[in-house]
Amino acid sequence: MRLIQEAPQTKVLWAIRGNSLERILGGGANDQLEERGKLGLKIRQLLNDGVIELFKNVAIDQVVGNGQGLVVKAGDQILPPVDQIIVATGFRPDMSLLAELRIALDPATQSAVLLAPMIDPNEHSCGTVRPHGAIELAHPEEGLFIVGMKSYGRAPTFLLMTGYEQVRSVVAALADDWDAAKRVELILPETGICNSDFDEVDDRLKASASQTSCCGTGETILEAAPRTSPGCCKA
Repeated sequence: MRLIQEAPQTKVLWAIRGNSLERILGGGANDQLEERGKLGLKIRQLLNDGVIELFKNVAIDQVVGNGQGLVVKAGDQILPPVDQIIVATGFRPDMSLLAELRIALDPATQSAVLLAPMIDPNEHSCGTVRPHGAIELAHPEEGLFIVGMKSYGRAPTFLLMTGYEQVRSVVAALADDWDAAKRVELILPETGICNSDFDEVDDRLKASASQTSCCGTGETILEAAPRTSPGCCKA
């Protein structure tokens, strides 16, 4: 956006694989991760103002160059030619250091097997990941724990505070203090992401977000016009 201010002829195209920005933009005014909420609202305003052109349901089949630039082809969609493509596809951890150790990884998230269902982004779009520690992070190799962002494998839901709690619990376990290792000493902020649909939220609702409870968590969401929608959390 700053580049556009310097070079007004610049155009920004944003292509996403899904059909909703709900989780991407965070919880807006109700996001207790304050800076993410601010960023999401700012991006939403840029989209509304037409500064960013959004393309949804883009599963890229081919990128070809022509005389005008790079062209992305996705099924029946052909995006306008661009000079540069910035790819934000996520990452996966490098486990080569652990190749000779006995580790048990979930095939989808590449995290510890017991941790995987707690952090799976396909299942946890509402609220936050529950605090966890040595028990969920353990591997068949005795005394081996993977902590920090790498412990989440490919899941993008990691928070630093979660990592600090992981380390506290694992250190307690290594010291054979399992009472401390099992104890939860972390309260995470609610993300504010629930059934909010930013396409239906106007500026008035953004400014005075409703304090609607979601799934009994006490989480606040941006409430749009009444509509029928499925529950945001799965048992």
